[in-house]
Amino acid sequence: MKSDIEIAREAKLQRIEEVAGRIGIKEDDLEHYGKYKAKLSEEYLKRIKDNKQGKLILVTAINPTPAGEGKTTVTIGLGQAMGKLDKKAVIALREPSLGPCFGIKGGAAGGGNSQVVPMDELNLHFTGDFHAITSANNLCAAMLDNHIQQGNELRIDTRRIILKRCLDLNDRVLRNVVVGMGSKVDGFVREDHFTITVASEVMAIFCLAEDLKDLKERLSQMIVAYDLDGKPVTAGDIKAVGAMAALLKDAVRPNLIQTLEHTPAIVHGGPFANIAHGCNSVRATKAALSIADYVITEAGFGADLGAEKFFDIKCRKASLTPSAVVLVATIRALKYNGGVAKDELSKENMEALKKGIVNLGRHIDNLHKFGVPIVVALNAFVSDTEEERAFVEKYVHDAGCEFSYATVWEHGGEGGKDLAEKVIKAAENAKNEFKPLYPLNISLKDKIATLAKEIYGAGGVEYEKKAENTLKGLEEQGFGELPVCIAKTQYSFSDDPSLLGAPEGFILHVSDVYVCAGAGFVVVMTGSINTMPGLPKHPAAYDIDVDDDGNITGLF
Repeated sequence: MKSDIEIAREAKLQRIEEVAGRIGIKEDDLEHYGKYKAKLSEEYLKRIKDNKQGKLILVTAINPTPAGEGKTTVTIGLGQAMGKLDKKAVIALREPSLGPCFGIKGGAAGGGNSQVVPMDELNLHFTGDFHAITSANNLCAAMLDNHIQQGNELRIDTRRIILKRCLDLNDRVLRNVVVGMGSKVDGFVREDHFTITVASEVMAIFCLAEDLKDLKERLSQMIVAYDLDGKPVTAGDIKAVGAMAALLKDAVRPNLIQTLEHTPAIVHGGPFANIAHGCNSVRATKAALSIADYVITEAGFGADLGAEKFFDIKCRKASLTPSAVVLVATIRALKYNGGVAKDELSKENMEALKKGIVNLGRHIDNLHKFGVPIVVALNAFVSDTEEERAFVEKYVHDAGCEFSYATVWEHGGEGGKDLAEKVIKAAENAKNEFKPLYPLNISLKDKIATLAKEIYGAGGVEYEKKAENTLKGLEEQGFGELPVCIAKTQYSFSDDPSLLGAPEGFILHVSDVYVCAGAGFVVVMTGSINTMPGLPKHPAAYDIDVDDDGNITGLF
């Protein structure tokens, strides 16, 4: 069996101007990054801003497992299937982070015959957007420390510096560091921290900004520290915004590439969903909606994280109304939730399937609360049996959802035609009563409690004293009406990754809270989640290499 990278390498790509031309984008509207990648020009983005908007389709999934769910693969396959049905469709995805690529998860270009290409370039440096975001964040951090070194006119409390430096790699030893050691000219000695780039507020701002002006306004509001009186100090206060924006000027334009079947894909931004809001950029989504009749996008990890944040944060802030949601599951992952070990998942096990399918059921119940039509896509594996498939299909129908068995990994767009037809029907005909889960005028604690009980199934919430005090302070500072962004393990509805299925009655533990004032949400840290991942015992980096002809191997 060929690997994903072998399939991608053997594909015959079309020049990016050909791909763009099929959706009405002229070559002069592109800024080329080689033959097969381009950015949409600023002039073009302004010109299409008031176009009629297409239908927005969200693809989400059950909680991720080591068995894999294939959410991105289904997203891409669905977009390709739309093309086979002669529908004008554009896929809108996030850019992959280097952390997972070299860690344990791998890349984020889909798989099999449902991939976006060039796969290796996308998974690595792509058009340099993440490098620009990393540089902008770290420039701000350097200017903050320089302000303190040069006399500290703003009276910044060096014990209350909020901004972390960032790096788009997994590196656990950088979570907590000491900086400023050496002589007097090397700065003040203090504890500092690193986060992975995709968890930084600059990334969140980048993905929620409507345009360059909005980006600068949001950057200027980003709190970087507090002064000795406890008042916030922003990136605007330390005069960092202009230089940061200069670094992001090119990156802020969305990128256009293609699938293996030449379906246009706009790929831009990439915040993690277990820490940040987990969605591609607002600019990319709105550009796609102005171009296509159907836009297929995804939100990271399970629906308890990515989909909830897509609805409660991105859609609310960008005034977006999704027309349908696709919930991806696999029989293998459901059996894993039922207690089957990874190396036993290929064997039929109805007992485990019946036990583990409650994870799918909880996600269906949760998505119903947002009022959007649901289509469940069962992503096919060769080990699936007819009895297992029939059981899942009946379960889904009994839950009031459409069901489709998607073979997009093996057959590409052809294997997603049934799914596409059902999604189109849901988007066009089904009753849509989309609404966020909670209003903004309730307290931050009430918002957290709503998510804990309504989405996660918790019996209550416990706060560490530090988190309790921070919540009180944020409301006193005027941040009480922001939405909350829960940072939580992606593997469970709870904050304990070992609790599979659909646990109930547990206590959600809140360890810390901080505001992303520029992005416009309050991050709530739960359990043992942290913002800088580490590498596993056998990182994917061990298996990645380049041959003598410059071909990358081992990337997936």
